[in-house]
Amino acid sequence: MPLHIGIVACSAEGAALCYRTICIEGAELLGSHAHPEVSLHGHSLAEYVARIERNDWDGVAELMLSSAAKLARIGADFLVCPDNTIHQALPRVRPRSPLPWLHIAEVVAREAARRGFRRLGLAGTRWLVESDVYPGALRAHGLECVRPDEADREAIGRIIMDELVYGIFRPESVERFRAVMERMREAGCDAAVLGCTEIPLIMNDSNSPLPTLDSTRLLARAALREAIGNGTASTV
Repeated sequence: MPLHIGIVACSAEGAALCYRTICIEGAELLGSHAHPEVSLHGHSLAEYVARIERNDWDGVAELMLSSAAKLARIGADFLVCPDNTIHQALPRVRPRSPLPWLHIAEVVAREAARRGFRRLGLAGTRWLVESDVYPGALRAHGLECVRPDEADREAIGRIIMDELVYGIFRPESVERFRAVMERMREAGCDAAVLGCTEIPLIMNDSNSPLPTLDSTRLLARAALREAIGNGTASTV
């Protein structure tokens, strides 16, 4: 039997896309209509945002650990978190977690290296872009990370938090993302990391000036591989 996947949710749209991907693409590996057992727990997004805004990453870690404990009690074997920003707290979480975790940026970095990319533009919330979540993971594979400038960080962050997490998708926001990614291309990037789990809802290879690395679906696919016995979940 495949392992039981636990999803530690943060925003609804990102968690839903991860869950749907696991269930839909599971059939490709396990047969018609089949997918691993999946359980999801999420605290209110407002609880996460309040802690992030006051730079309380210990508090973020406590929320993640609370979800982890609940998922462990109902039988999950390992955990994924379809939210890039709160991975800043994962180093605090892993040593105390009852279950192993996949790390979204490590999954993306492995895929970028596999595809031969070298210089990656990073799109995500301001909290993520200004952190070392992706630069650190990419450096481990010899890859370079390019962050958007101040104005683009502000615009991307507003679109994510005021629109995408609410399921609002505006054509003008797609165009702003396209413009940001075009500047990344001009800066020498050969791919763009969709480093917020809601960005793939509006951006993909068909409308981006750069090849995209969809962190949400890549994490879901890594979870599927882990569940059927070919994964890398780690408590370290």
